[in-house]
Amino acid sequence: MKTQSKRRPQPLSPDSSPNPFDILTEEIVCKILDHLHNDPFATKAFSLTCKAFYFIESRHRRILKPLRPELLPRIFHRYPFVSHLDLSMCPRVDDNTLNVISSTWKATLQSINLSRSRFFTNAGLSSLFVNCSGLVEVDLCNATQLTDLAASAIAEAKNLERLSLARCKSITDMGIGCIAVGCRKLRSLCLKWCLRVGDLGVELIALKCKQIRSLDLSYLPITEKSLNSVLQLQHLEDLVLEGCHGIDDDGLSTLDQSCKSLKMLNLSNCQNVTHTGLSSLINGTEQLQQIILAYGSSVSPKLPKVTSDLVKCLNAYSKLQSIKLDGCTVTWSGIKAMASLNAPVKELSLSKCLGLTDDGLSFLVQSHKDLRKLDITCCRKITYTSIDIITNSCTSLTSLRMESCSLVPKEAFVLIGARCSFLEELDATDNEIDDEGLKSISRCSKLSILKLGICSNISDEGLAKVGSSCSMLKEVDLYRSVAISDEGIAAIGEGCPALEMINIAYNDKITDNSLISLSKCRLLKALEIRGCLGVSSIGLSAIAVGCKQLTVLDIKKCFNINDNGMLPLAQFSQNLKQINLSYCSVTDVGLVALASISRLQNMTILHLAGLTPNGLAAALLACRALTKVKLHASFRPLLPQSILGYMEAHGCVFHWRDKAFQV
Repeated sequence: MKTQSKRRPQPLSPDSSPNPFDILTEEIVCKILDHLHNDPFATKAFSLTCKAFYFIESRHRRILKPLRPELLPRIFHRYPFVSHLDLSMCPRVDDNTLNVISSTWKATLQSINLSRSRFFTNAGLSSLFVNCSGLVEVDLCNATQLTDLAASAIAEAKNLERLSLARCKSITDMGIGCIAVGCRKLRSLCLKWCLRVGDLGVELIALKCKQIRSLDLSYLPITEKSLNSVLQLQHLEDLVLEGCHGIDDDGLSTLDQSCKSLKMLNLSNCQNVTHTGLSSLINGTEQLQQIILAYGSSVSPKLPKVTSDLVKCLNAYSKLQSIKLDGCTVTWSGIKAMASLNAPVKELSLSKCLGLTDDGLSFLVQSHKDLRKLDITCCRKITYTSIDIITNSCTSLTSLRMESCSLVPKEAFVLIGARCSFLEELDATDNEIDDEGLKSISRCSKLSILKLGICSNISDEGLAKVGSSCSMLKEVDLYRSVAISDEGIAAIGEGCPALEMINIAYNDKITDNSLISLSKCRLLKALEIRGCLGVSSIGLSAIAVGCKQLTVLDIKKCFNINDNGMLPLAQFSQNLKQINLSYCSVTDVGLVALASISRLQNMTILHLAGLTPNGLAAALLACRALTKVKLHASFRPLLPQSILGYMEAHGCVFHWRDKAFQV
């Protein structure tokens, strides 16, 4: 029997100079890099450690998300084995860029995201798909400039498996036909809002692409003619027909096919489909797990309410786990029929359902005690009774959304914490919850999302208990919870190191001390403090220094934040992508400083008293990655048209607002 020879460690550095890291094999160093992929700063620090690590990091990286297309030439040679390229932050990608990409990574590229990019044509796509034969995933959402010529170029991608063409409004049946003939391996296709694609194009996809698993036909002008072919797809699992107004009961009654493999069906906003049509569509489906019928009866009086007839259509599906009826009107007969479903329902969404009362909801949840997710947002007739039954019956709940359930008293929230220990998400926005309720909810140690906006009865006492007990919190919303002050925020900053998003807008008791406390949350990505009059540049500077992952910042109406807060942001917040500066005390100096942030894409700049046309022009020219800017209309005639034209040519969209100053 042959013995396997041990592989000798290979030097990591490209030269022969002595290096202490040469005792490590390349495989070991790659394992280290695998654990750093979520932190770009750690990866960068790793590559700068020594020449050896710089060299091996360049060969290890497979995923790239460049900030601007002009950076691509620098990375072509450094990263030779890129397989996943995300250009969603590059609004201007032309044919030449695609040509270089296709020649550089033709042997390795597997997926590319061009969903927010423009300025390329069918010529660039043709080069990409001809050279990169290994491409399996392409996202071309929002490419409204693409025509059937581009679709014929896509058809060159013979190995393509996942394609998104959402909002490609100029592509017609002819172009889709080319894709159908050329891309026979397609498994997932999104044609949402492709308004010029009809029955012919969809039929061709169904006839030629037999491997389709997921098909999104939302808002297409299709009828039952193409559905017969679609239902013949033997591997189809997800079918989205949202807003397909050309589909009606009469047409569906003529269907002579069934799709036995279908697992998810979305018929939201289908105005002309009743229980009769639904029954015809899902007849023979054996694997159905999720049904979405949201916003039905509220859209058109022709649509049925959630009645027993509608629910009886689902009786035969023993694997059904998720039912979404948002915005529909429920009846008592419908509730009873849902309660009698012989299926292991795990998710039930009844948001904004008219007619839902304590009796109906209580009867329903007692029959489906294995619920994991329940959404009763804006169900304004339910009271303590419903919460009592829900928490007593469904003790395994992980998500409870109950925004604006105005008749639910504060005592009900004590039950949630006492009985639902597995809760991971709670939305109690605009409710009567108080500190006793928060203290009870703090028992839910797995809680990661907590929304308490417009909850005037909670104070620092209850929030402090949450902060000390729920260390896994990632998202906290305290919008207009006016009794909260620095003490409560300090508890969150101290006890929730995993915090990624917090909204403390319009809370007048918040000062710089809150921001200093939150600066300990190193993973913080989104911070909204608009209307917090007690914060200043001192607190914002602490956030900039401590929270280097910050990507979204809203400081609108923070009048005490000035240029002194912008300078630390420019220096430390290099991940910042979106900022709202409206009504602050920032001048030309601060705005120009912000322009040095290379990832900044979205800015809202309204009513900055210290801003001049010259300063604004300088900042706009310096922001190389901008894709969207909101400005007051008064600046429009004051800015040189050449600058506006230059910015628009590079993919920036201006939104002009003629909004009066708000005191």
